[in-house]
Amino acid sequence: MSHRLERWGGVSILPVMAAPAEYGDHLKARILPVMTGIGPVEAAVALTQVLAELMAGGALPDLIVSLGSCGSPTLDHAAVYQASSVAYRDMDASPLGFDKGVTPLSDLPAVLPLPTRIPGVPTATLSTGANVVSGAAYAAIDADMVDMETWALVRAAMTFDVPLIALRGVSDGRVELKALEDWTSTLHHVDENLAVALDRLKAVLEQRGLDALSPAPAMEAAR
Repeated sequence: MSHRLERWGGVSILPVMAAPAEYGDHLKARILPVMTGIGPVEAAVALTQVLAELMAGGALPDLIVSLGSCGSPTLDHAAVYQASSVAYRDMDASPLGFDKGVTPLSDLPAVLPLPTRIPGVPTATLSTGANVVSGAAYAAIDADMVDMETWALVRAAMTFDVPLIALRGVSDGRVELKALEDWTSTLHHVDENLAVALDRLKAVLEQRGLDALSPAPAMEAAR
């Protein structure tokens, strides 16, 4: 599995993406990410494998950066947001008395906060699931944006105690999806904007290190 650990300001970074279609020229000039494949199962398997191999070699990264596209009917088209939290919309054990989104017999809440953030990059809430969301289906989702990998990536990262940042560019959501091109037609703009956010992350790490990514308690309380 081809990938490269980046080192910015003494901080080791593992970039992760799902699909080659999202990996455009601007990101290719900056990173060589782990390519997990699409969906929560592929994402969890691929990232867990890489992290296990890195741990065995004594070289776990300081930070995982997940980059990719997302859908949203409300956020700015092609703009990039960092996930402030992620929910798992596939999980529904409510017939057994569990709240929707809560994994039974675990200590996990329905929504996982993502406290490690890049200063100056806008935040939005995220929902992960194995389905492509389109049109009226957005009405049932209590999040600003949707994707198919982040919850799984966060769970893998938690297992190895590595923080994760999720950067998502809005590729679709304003109109109903009817063909693959409805997703891919915006990806070149998403690629460019993801690269801008990645450059900001690099600059912050080189100037102030990993501690600069953790928001102050006052900032968290204000959200």
